[in-house]
Amino acid sequence: MAKSAKTKVKKKAGTHTKNKTKRQTRKQTQKRTQKRTQKQKRPAAKKKQKLVLPEEIKPMISETSAPEGYSEEEVKVPAQPQVGDPAPEFTLMNDQGENVSLSDFHGKKVVLYFYPKDDTPGCTKEACAFRDGISEIQARGAVVLGVSPDPLGSHQAFKQKYDLNFPLLSDVDKEVVNAYGVWKEKNMYGRTFMGVERTTFVIDEGGKTAKIFPKVDVERHYQEVLAAL
Repeated sequence: MAKSAKTKVKKKAGTHTKNKTKRQTRKQTQKRTQKRTQKQKRPAAKKKQKLVLPEEIKPMISETSAPEGYSEEEVKVPAQPQVGDPAPEFTLMNDQGENVSLSDFHGKKVVLYFYPKDDTPGCTKEACAFRDGISEIQARGAVVLGVSPDPLGSHQAFKQKYDLNFPLLSDVDKEVVNAYGVWKEKNMYGRTFMGVERTTFVIDEGGKTAKIFPKVDVERHYQEVLAAL
């Protein structure tokens, strides 16, 4: 009788151990299954997208070097003339191949506007606004002169394409953009480069700086200039 009871206890103990082992095995299996499921659900790492520059921006960057490619003289920007200062004198070639000096317009107001590049969206909009409103500007005793580092051929094509009715001056050596302090380090689409900061100077009849429009907004610029005249 005692032997039989002892046997039953051994059987129960054995059964308990087997059940415990099964439970542990099930838990381990569940954990492995959960890990596999989580791994499958984990989103794949995104590929780093290559920066693509808009077509109209490429020429503005491709034709100017990064600042480290320039000499100290080119990168060093002189102080910009302030209102009341004499406007720096210059002589540049216009789109007709003729030399034009600021002193040629003594006795008249001059709208001297600097822009980055021919035939780009912002520069085209700005130029066409001056073209369409040239009679109002002339009625106020002023002339318009556009300046950029583009060569003559580029100016000629730009002027002909949009029928511009004022001179475009070529500053390929960047002497005038430096003299007026508008040749600056710029940052666009992650690229750092030197270029013209869109700026307009209104010069009075005596050759002094009357008004400066830095970082021009081309949408409203014509009206700003007209108000300053």
